[in-house]
Amino acid sequence: MKIHAGFDIAYQCPQPTPMLLMLNIHPSRRVDLLTPQVLQFDRPVQTREYVDGFGNSCARILAPPGLTTISTRYTIYDSGQPDVVNWNAWQHEVQDLPDEVLVYLLGSRYCDTDRLADFAWAQFGNAPLGWGRVQAVCDYVHNHIRFDYQLADSTRTAHGGHTDKVGVCRDFAHLAVTLCRCLNIPARYCTGYLGDIGVPPVDSPMDFSAWFQAYLGGQWYTFDARHNTPRIGRILMATGRDATDVAISTQFGPALLSRFDVVSHEVA
Repeated sequence: MKIHAGFDIAYQCPQPTPMLLMLNIHPSRRVDLLTPQVLQFDRPVQTREYVDGFGNSCARILAPPGLTTISTRYTIYDSGQPDVVNWNAWQHEVQDLPDEVLVYLLGSRYCDTDRLADFAWAQFGNAPLGWGRVQAVCDYVHNHIRFDYQLADSTRTAHGGHTDKVGVCRDFAHLAVTLCRCLNIPARYCTGYLGDIGVPPVDSPMDFSAWFQAYLGGQWYTFDARHNTPRIGRILMATGRDATDVAISTQFGPALLSRFDVVSHEVA
């Protein structure tokens, strides 16, 4: 299948403002592009692209004073298959994990493992190891948190989401990631596009989505505690320890988000 995706995002800056952008698709998906995916600016902008320590494609810009619109449109191939489910994927002993995944066992800015470790073992200590344990975490988080876009809070941690019992997709992902890490299962935060493909359409403006990946059986598998069902047509943009590492923009000065339009839909 083919998916047409992209966005128009605008920032109002009162002065020249350095920014980090994570708005490209993940390098692992570039092989699937049917048309180029490039960031376009409606005015001259100093920009330089680089790959960060997590393997994400990023850009550094100096946004000029005034309103700057960043856009991209592209078409990408997708298998049309839902997220892989593998109940036989096993859980590694910590001493057998590859060195590069150990960081995804540690606490981070939004994944406060120290505050949820005791709860995680009490709640999931008897759940089947491997896939079954991660699915038990997803089931719990899916039922525990109520989605409410109006109650989004950029400072809410996993423990905060667990206490508040409300949030948006990032809160579902942060709590699930944190509980997995508490259970010695490497988990990393993901962000990207997730259109209404294969599900009833939602009559609301589209946003980027957050989910997570757990390391089982020698590879990363996709899980989604918010929707808690395999989905079709995810387009990965970035992975990291939590939302800090994959923020679509990080501003080093005042920058007001003035426009935010995201699209992702199947095309014939």
